[in-house]
Amino acid sequence: MEGSRFGTNAGYGIEIKPIDTNIRILRNGTVLAESRSAKVMYETRLTPQVYIPRDDILVPLSPQNALKTFCPFKGTARYRDILLDGHTIANGVWSYDDAMPESRAINGHIGFMPEPGVEVDFGGAQLEPVTDGNITGPLVDWLMRWAAFEKTPEDFMAALGRKMQESGIAIKRMAAMIWSLHPMIAGRHYIWTRDTDEITTYTPSYDLHSHPSYLNSPLYHVSQGLGGVRQKLDVPGLDMKFPIMDELRAEGATDYVAMPLFFSNGQINVLTLTSDHPKGFTTANLGLIFEVSSVISRFFEVFTQKENAQSLLETYVGPRTGARVLGGEIRRGDGDDIDAAIMFCDLRDSTRMEEELGRAAYIDLLNTFFETASTIIENHGGEVLKFIGDAVLAVFPDTEDGTDAGAAALHAAREIVQQLEALRDEDPPIRCDCSIGISYGRVTYGNVGSRERLDFTVIGRPANVAARLGDYGKKLGHRIVVSDEVARHEVGCKSLGEVTLHNVKDPVTCFAISADT
Repeated sequence: MEGSRFGTNAGYGIEIKPIDTNIRILRNGTVLAESRSAKVMYETRLTPQVYIPRDDILVPLSPQNALKTFCPFKGTARYRDILLDGHTIANGVWSYDDAMPESRAINGHIGFMPEPGVEVDFGGAQLEPVTDGNITGPLVDWLMRWAAFEKTPEDFMAALGRKMQESGIAIKRMAAMIWSLHPMIAGRHYIWTRDTDEITTYTPSYDLHSHPSYLNSPLYHVSQGLGGVRQKLDVPGLDMKFPIMDELRAEGATDYVAMPLFFSNGQINVLTLTSDHPKGFTTANLGLIFEVSSVISRFFEVFTQKENAQSLLETYVGPRTGARVLGGEIRRGDGDDIDAAIMFCDLRDSTRMEEELGRAAYIDLLNTFFETASTIIENHGGEVLKFIGDAVLAVFPDTEDGTDAGAAALHAAREIVQQLEALRDEDPPIRCDCSIGISYGRVTYGNVGSRERLDFTVIGRPANVAARLGDYGKKLGHRIVVSDEVARHEVGCKSLGEVTLHNVKDPVTCFAISADT
């Protein structure tokens, strides 16, 4: 039979028809099922699928296993293994045990996976072919031509909602939960509403994963691979499975769908759609969204990969350095000569404390020290370049308005000493103390290393001097020691004279700075 079941330009469609002949499902000559009550589902762009009543299965099946897949107009499919003598066909059959209204006719029926050796004897029945056809319309045109020009995920999400409306989809609310690779943020939850045509973005912490509202939500259900969710909300007296559905129904919603958005690494994100049309979403509506969902997912993946790269670089090398690396400074030798104050902040008595506290407690102490120092450094315009053992290396570049960074570094150093002193006064005390060296001058700020392994750092005499001044301060019992280029910002500092420092060619005039303001 020639032609298309739905037509080349028809919307997404599903039709289920009985087969009026005796149907047999065989595998290598063994009859797996035989029925005169089989049905065939015609679905746009899919091969016609035969479904057999459960009572007509002739071979043992396992209980439902953990595998689930979701179709917004058929529901969640559950899988079973076929148990043959001496052989098991894993996930050999599936069924929709709570099929959506569009597919209610196959509720509880069994579909067979097209495994090698599995064939269908139609008993002379002729199926009607379904051709691929074409997907057209405002949403598809925009995804293919213009969506790539949206600069942010928020812009993309808002435009996506508008294009769904233009395509005739009765959408009231749309949300996407996209998981992140970030040390503090679990993901980004984008919510668009038709009435405001605006995006609200939430960035929940990792506490989300243990919060009851998340654990009892479609977001958790879908992201854990438990299948999608489809629920008509206008059914009188229906006990909703998730609290969010009661909330949406109270706002006039009539239909709800949550479906997975898969990233190429297997990560399961979640797209949710809510309609307020009296009849909810049509099969054509959901079919269109379902078919373009992989494209939607790829756009979100591109945005997320960029955000992940930025957050990881900021986490490991700092925001200023991360921006330079993302901006293309990725070759050995890339960098600039800048005027900057360099701070080297070292934890005192770390070896003794590790021995006394034990490894786990010492690491907690070390993280407290790093958190205290890095937060203050960033608040004063500096950037932590790296943690070296139990020390912090930071850079304070001169600003464009001509402000000397030495003053900012001094303010940061004082505050670090004061904050660590406050920790020692807590109950119980946190025994953190430090030694800080600060120098100022011209350094090279850029990439060094091998061809395959680079480090973005500062190179130059001020960096070496800062580290040595910190060591020198430890010997004399001073917490802050600075070079004369930095000391000029301070009144009443104590001169330590010209000092010969290890591995520094010329003597350095240095000063001790009190932490008191």
